[in-house]
Amino acid sequence: MPVFWILIAILALSAFGYIFGRRRALSSADGNIKNLHSLPFYYGSFAAGASFFAGIIVLAVWLIAQPFIIENTIKGTLQSEIEGAGVSSTLLLSDVRRIADGLDDAVAAGAVSQDEARDLAGSPEELRATLGSYGVALGQDVEPAILNAAQEYRAISATSRFWMTLASIGAALFALGYALKLTNKDFRARNRVESATKLLLIFSASIAIFTTIGIVFSMLFETRNFFSQYPFMKFFFGTNWSPNFRGDSDLGILPLLWGTLYISFIALLFAVPVGLFAAIYMSEYASAKTRSIAKPLIEVLAGIPTIVYGLFALVTVGPMLRDYLAQPLGLGESSASVMTAGLVMGVMLIPFVSSLSDDIINAVPQTMRDASLGLGATQSETIRQVVVPAALPGIVGAVLLAASRAIGETMIVVMGAGAAARLSLNPFEAMTTVTVKIVSQLTGDTDFASPETLVAFALGLSLFTITLGLNVIALYIVRKYREQYE
Repeated sequence: MPVFWILIAILALSAFGYIFGRRRALSSADGNIKNLHSLPFYYGSFAAGASFFAGIIVLAVWLIAQPFIIENTIKGTLQSEIEGAGVSSTLLLSDVRRIADGLDDAVAAGAVSQDEARDLAGSPEELRATLGSYGVALGQDVEPAILNAAQEYRAISATSRFWMTLASIGAALFALGYALKLTNKDFRARNRVESATKLLLIFSASIAIFTTIGIVFSMLFETRNFFSQYPFMKFFFGTNWSPNFRGDSDLGILPLLWGTLYISFIALLFAVPVGLFAAIYMSEYASAKTRSIAKPLIEVLAGIPTIVYGLFALVTVGPMLRDYLAQPLGLGESSASVMTAGLVMGVMLIPFVSSLSDDIINAVPQTMRDASLGLGATQSETIRQVVVPAALPGIVGAVLLAASRAIGETMIVVMGAGAAARLSLNPFEAMTTVTVKIVSQLTGDTDFASPETLVAFALGLSLFTITLGLNVIALYIVRKYREQYE
């Protein structure tokens, strides 16, 4: 049974559990709500929740464990093929999954029966042609061993889906029966429901923590594999980036790190003054009506997809900078440059700086402004000498958060700055960033065991460390130096 219908079945059991839980509780109290320990709603919620969560937990665990079990089984089948061909097991498993999915699609479309798909055989050329007629496109001939593994993959998957259906619905039924057995007028349903709700809230609050831990460990393991094949010092202090999947690669991070910081610096150089001045105007000078119009319009910039900014950089900003600045000054001939990506990224960062700074400036008590004005200071002097210094720690935190956003940007850099890894001070030359190279190293049919692919995880971990450090510094500054006013 497909996962969708399993979910429908579990939801239906939960609905029945809610109805029968209420009825059983009221029946045990002879229909008098006053004789119940808890409201009928809690009895129904307890039965429904027990059924729902039991089924969902079993289903989730099964879906997580199933791919690993099936792939390990198929790897055993393909062990001789992997050793004989000298091909990565990842690539072979990818072919196996593609063929199995293609056969499933052909069966679902009625192009072939289950028996025909199971008994499919022939030479590699015949298999490739036959699978092509079923809509399974392959770039190479299909070896019989791969086809046998794909058929075994389909068989194991079908068996696993069958037992997954029984286990999930069975767990939901068992939990429903157990909950209804406990349900009577003296059962403390409210306490159980509130405890379960508390656990759910704790789990929800922990998702961010678990996700961060998972991200770190997933990168750490692959980074360890990378440094077992490539020198640690050469990666962090190398000044040349030229990956070559045939060997003899130079994978120094310094050109990528320089491009990342250079583009981010130009972006902040543009975004911080514009965003800060916009925040000062909206909080100190603009009328309520003007503020109600200007603030949402500025924040619209934050909702524009980064690919749209990239197109803007590619079509408009890049050619304009090339024609009116780079070429007349003899600094470059390309529309893709650090300046292009930096300016467009700066436009994207304006709402981040302005909105946070505006909220921070508005948090400065009005009594401080009134005291300054009462002492004879002008409005501009009050802003310069009282408001901005009081809000400065929060403004610094907003700038650091914007810097973290700039360092992690990809699409604007791809379309605005190019993909050349170089160390240069010329802002009108094409450069690239860490994020762009992470994408390029993982794009295509690559061997995940090679250092040229594993370097993406080392780059990702380095970038994660930099952005995490900036976020920690920003939070530290905001919390430690924020003035508390009464």
